[in-house]
Order: sequence, then C-alpha cells, then structure tokens
Amino acid sequence: MEGNTKYVWLLAMCVILMHNLNDAEVMRGKKLIEKICKDTPNVSLCLDVLTAGQGSANATLSELAMISLKAAAENASDILFDVKSMIDNPDLEPEIQQGLADCKETLLDAQGQLEDTIASILAHSKRDALIWLRAALAAIDTCDASIPGDDDILSRRSIGFRQLCKITVSISKAMINGP
Repeated sequence: MEGNTKYVWLLAMCVILMHNLNDAEVMRGKKLIEKICKDTPNVSLCLDVLTAGQGSANATLSELAMISLKAAAENASDILFDVKSMIDNPDLEPEIQQGLADCKETLLDAQGQLEDTIASILAHSKRDALIWLRAALAAIDTCDASIPGDDDILSRRSIGFRQLCKITVSISKAMINGP
C-alpha cells in the first residue's frame, strides 16, 4: 500500500509539471510579448519592435528573440554605416578619426557577436546566447568610449542598440527561467 502512495504522488507531480510546461508552451504572440516587455527598460520600444516583427502574432520565445536580434543587427549596421561615412571626413580631428576607426572595429565585433547569439539560440544554448549578447553590449560601450564626448550622433544611436539588445536579454532570460 505504501508503494502505491508513492506512485500516486509521483503521478500527481508529473501531471502538475506537464501542466506547467504546457502553459509555457501555450503562451505565444501578444500575451508573451506583453509579459516579456514589462521586464525591459523601454516597454514601448519593446512592444513596437516585437509586435512589428513578421510572425509575431503567434511567436514563441525563440522567434521573438530572432525578431529583436534582427532589429539590433539593423541598428548596428546603421551605426556602422554612419561611422564609415564620418571616418573619411577630412575636417575631423585626428583623435576623433582614430576613435571612429576603433569604433568601426568594435561594431564589426558586435555584429559578429549578434550572429553568435543567433547561432546559440538556434542550437538551444540559451546561456551562451546571454554571453554573446553581453559581449555585444560591451562592444558598443567600447565604441562609445573610443570617441571623445557623449553628445555625438553615434552615442545617441548606441542607446538604441543597447535597448534592443536588452530586449533580447530579457527574452533569453525567459528562455532560461521560463516566461
């Protein structure tokens, strides 16, 4: 009789766990987006980015991560384009040109780290995704630090990059800990 009681408890625990897993799997699209975005520093930006992504209406955590990574990668490309166009300006002081050259290199690193983040998510290596995202955030910090001053166009645009990466960080944490 005692052995049967153990099996009943085990069965009950399995049913509870399966129910919780099914709840996590069922949460998709708008409901999931709202849950994720409430934990981000810029809720409005998060909602805009994630709801505008293709397939967001029924998206899973992984799909939302890809949507936010795409937005971050586009932002990084835009910043890189600006850096490349400013680097050739002969009117800039040499220290600013050098800072732009350094920034260009770290932005290229950040783009590579975003690609590594995508690969980690596709490989279901959620913790690795967080590591690569943090590396991309460190790269944009290095870029900002390499250019004197903090009121330039690149500094303002890098804020957007950070916010987009932080959306993906929130999604990645939810992938690890559950939504």
